[in-house]
Amino acid sequence: MEQHSVQRFVAIVTASFVFIVLVSLLGDTAMVEPNRIWGSKCSMSDIVITQGPTTPLPNGIPTYTVDIMNMCVSGCKISDIHLSCGWFSSARLINPKLFKRLRYNDCLVNDGRSLLNGGSISFQYANTFLYPLTVSKVVCV
Repeated sequence: MEQHSVQRFVAIVTASFVFIVLVSLLGDTAMVEPNRIWGSKCSMSDIVITQGPTTPLPNGIPTYTVDIMNMCVSGCKISDIHLSCGWFSSARLINPKLFKRLRYNDCLVNDGRSLLNGGSISFQYANTFLYPLTVSKVVCV
């Protein structure tokens, strides 16, 4: 075997061994998933956001329905859900207890209260374009 091949083989075996040791130490609390810290109950990826167009306002401004869902498979509640939302604004009033912009690129969901496993929050907004909304912070309860 070439020197390079041997080094690569040793690196792969070492990484595999470290992974096996970590999994055996952490048991089934270990999670191998993007955005999830090993051993944590939930992550930002447990919050799923969908949005799509709905019937425009009478003055022709497009409207969109947003659904924010807690899809945590371990049955967790998630609170203090913040979204990256740019300069989010709406020509249609949104209940601030459901969704409000705190500052540029920081919107709060459900007034910071827990969203139960399987629970969802829905609201509609009106603007000339769809705002990209992505999860930026959550707290596992």
